[in-house]
Amino acid sequence: MPLDYDRLMALPPFATRQTLTHRDVILYALGLGVGAEAPTDANELQYLLEDRLKALPSFAAVMGYPGFWLRDAKYGLRWEKILAAEQSVEIHETLPVSGVFEGETKIDAIYDKGPDKGALIYATRPIRDLHSGRIVATVRQASLARADGGFGGSSEGAPKPAQTPSRAADAIVAARTRPDQALIYRLSGDTNPLHADPEVARSVGFSRPIFHGLGTFGVVARALLKAVCGDEPERVRRIDARYSAPVLPGDELAIEIWRYGEDGRAAFRASVGDVVVLQNGMMEFDR
Repeated sequence: MPLDYDRLMALPPFATRQTLTHRDVILYALGLGVGAEAPTDANELQYLLEDRLKALPSFAAVMGYPGFWLRDAKYGLRWEKILAAEQSVEIHETLPVSGVFEGETKIDAIYDKGPDKGALIYATRPIRDLHSGRIVATVRQASLARADGGFGGSSEGAPKPAQTPSRAADAIVAARTRPDQALIYRLSGDTNPLHADPEVARSVGFSRPIFHGLGTFGVVARALLKAVCGDEPERVRRIDARYSAPVLPGDELAIEIWRYGEDGRAAFRASVGDVVVLQNGMMEFDR
């Protein structure tokens, strides 16, 4: 049954309320491997201890998080075939570590890549602090519904990605994931069995469960925070990237970084061996 474009685009926004505690912030950091290699380092502990706690910038991606909402039967999608395609977090003020927040998710656009390539579904989620009324962050994402293309929609008009420089990177940093990391990261809200159940992973063509796309995004964002912003999370304003290949728990990522002079931007790309897994990356930050 083809994707019902008109019905999906007519769906109203839906809200997800979250009472945020220190535990959520710490669990997210642990799911990205913070503290795994240097558990007594002060820069690691600022994301793990309540008396000095800061939220990682990429934590915005799981605030007011609706989870794997495209799995709901009302969307009529082959959820087993859906993968993360693009991710963006824009941070409007320093992220809090407690409070009550609401994310309001709305489908913005759907592009038809063809019956063999799937459909790209774009959604936006502003995150509001219900105490102050302010929007603290805006999350944008695209999902690739691999089995839902060919519905007769347009393939043109999708947002253009940031361009990766053709010259050699200014720096390359490494970030290793752990074999059990997906089992921890899923506790931050994404319980898609593709990331935990071997049978589900094999049923859609993977040899074993893959790491969450948002997990990969967070691991890379953490490495950038250290390399570019001196582990000062309040300096980060935006992080964008496109997913290009899955990461398996236990993989080591090589992250190439290009700095743009004094204008507060850095381009990046992440690979596992010779395979690029995250591309067209851009971080914006305060100098």
